[in-house]
Amino acid sequence: MQPWFGQGKPLQAAISACCLLAFTLFGYDQGVFGGILQNENWLNQFGHPSDTKTGIIVSSYNLGCLLGCFINFFIGDPLGRRKVIWLSASIIIIGAVLQTTAYNVPHLVIGRIITGVGTGLETSTVPMYQSELCEARLRGRLVSAEVLFVGVGITIAYWLDFGMSFTAGSVAWRFPIAVQIIFAGLVIILVFGIPESPRWLYNHDRADEAIEVLCRVYGKDPTDPLIMHETTQIVDAIRLEEQNGKFQWRSILKKDSVQTGRRVLLAWGVQFMNQAGGINLVVYYIPSVLVQNVGMAPRLAQILGGCINMMFMFGSLLPTFCLDRMGRRKTMFWGCGGLGFSMMMIAILLSFQGTSVETPTAAACVAFFFTYMLIFGASVNCVPWVYVPEILPLEARAKGTAIGVSSNWLWNFTIVMITPVIINRLQWKAYLIFMATNFSFVPIFYFFYPETSNKTLEDIDYLFVGGTSGLPFGTHKKTSSVDSEEAEKVEEGNAVTIKYV
Repeated sequence: MQPWFGQGKPLQAAISACCLLAFTLFGYDQGVFGGILQNENWLNQFGHPSDTKTGIIVSSYNLGCLLGCFINFFIGDPLGRRKVIWLSASIIIIGAVLQTTAYNVPHLVIGRIITGVGTGLETSTVPMYQSELCEARLRGRLVSAEVLFVGVGITIAYWLDFGMSFTAGSVAWRFPIAVQIIFAGLVIILVFGIPESPRWLYNHDRADEAIEVLCRVYGKDPTDPLIMHETTQIVDAIRLEEQNGKFQWRSILKKDSVQTGRRVLLAWGVQFMNQAGGINLVVYYIPSVLVQNVGMAPRLAQILGGCINMMFMFGSLLPTFCLDRMGRRKTMFWGCGGLGFSMMMIAILLSFQGTSVETPTAAACVAFFFTYMLIFGASVNCVPWVYVPEILPLEARAKGTAIGVSSNWLWNFTIVMITPVIINRLQWKAYLIFMATNFSFVPIFYFFYPETSNKTLEDIDYLFVGGTSGLPFGTHKKTSSVDSEEAEKVEEGNAVTIKYV
C-alpha cells in the first residue's frame, strides 16, 4: 500500500503520532477509573463495593491486559505490527462501550477485561513498531515520548473526572469512560496510513517491500548509504539469529547463539521493576489513599490527586529529550533509589498517626507523593518500555515483547488487586514494601542489565554473542560487520555519509 503521508519527515511524524496517540489512550485507560471510585452515583450504582470487590473491579482491566499479551504471543508475528495495532484499538472500543453502558458489577468487569485485552495487544506492539521504524540515535527519545504521553493520558483522565464530578447523575462517570472511544477511533484511522515494519517484512521474506518502506520512511533512494546500512544490518542479524535453524516459538527461552532465553528474561524482569515499585498505588488509588491514609476531604483529595499525576507527565519530559545521553543503566540507578527514598519518607511521616503531630506529618507526606511521581516519570516509567523491544533479537521480538509486557500487566494486576486491602489494613507499613522493592532494583540492574543506548537493534545481538552481555565485568564484546566501528551517521545536506570512529 502507498502511505497517506508521503515520505521522509511527514511519514515519520505520522508514525510517531499514531504511536503517541495509542499510548495516550493507554494512559487515559490507566487513569480514568481512579477519579470515579469516590463518585457517589458510581458507588450507589454498584452497591458501595468493599475494598476487596473494588480491587477486583479495577484489576480486572489488568487481567485483560495480561490476556492480551498472551494472545499477542501467538498472533503478533503472523499478523504484523499494523494489523495488531488496528485490532487492539477495535477491541478497546468494544470494551469501552460495555463499560459505559454497565449497570451491574459483572457487566462492568466484562467490559474492563475486554478493554484490557485491547490494551495488552497495543502495549506489546506499539513500542516495538516505533523502535523498528527509527534510527538508533532517536530510539530512546521516541519511545520515551510514548511514555510521556501515558502521563498526558492520565492527566486528561483525572481532570476530566474532576470536571465531571460537578455534574449530577451517572453521566459524571459514564462520559469519562466513553471518551476512550475517541482516542481508539483516531488510532484506527491513522494506522491505515502508515507502513508495516521493514524488519517484520524482511523476516517474512518480503525484502522488496521492506526496502521500499525504508526508502519512504527516510525519504532516500535504495542506493543511499543509510538505506544500504540499515538493510545490511537487518540481513546480518537475521543470518546470525538463524545459525541454529529457523526460530520457533518453543525456542523462546532457549540458550542459543544470541542468548534469546536470557534476553527474554531480562525483558520480563525490567517490566516487573516498572510495576513492583508501587506506581499503581498512586495512579489508580491516590484519591482513596489521600482520604484513607492522610485524612483529606474527598474533593481536596481529587484535586491533589490530579496535581500529583501531572508530575508523572512533567517528569517524562526529561527522558523524552535526553534518555539517549543519560543512558538506560544510570537512569534506572538514580530512579529506583529516588523512588525507594520517597516511599520510605511517606512511611515514616504516616507512622505518626494517632500522635499529637499526626496532622502536620500526614500533610508533609503529600510532598513525597509528588517527588515519587516526578522521579518515576523521569526514570522507571520510560526505561522498561524502551528496553524491552531493543534488548530482544528480531526473530523473537514479537513473542519476547509479548512476554516482557505480560510481566507489566501481571504485576500491575497484582498491585492493583492488593492495594485497597493493604492501605486499609497495613496503613503506613504498606509503603515499606515498595521502599524495599525499589532499593533492591539498583543492584539487580547493575549486575544483570547491559547498556543499550545509541546501539542499533541489530548490533545489540553482538552484546550477547560469545557469552558476553556487555556488562562492566564482561570479558569481551563482538560487534557486527557493519557497526563494528560504531557507525556514526552524519547528515550533510541531502547526503548521508557513514563515518567509522
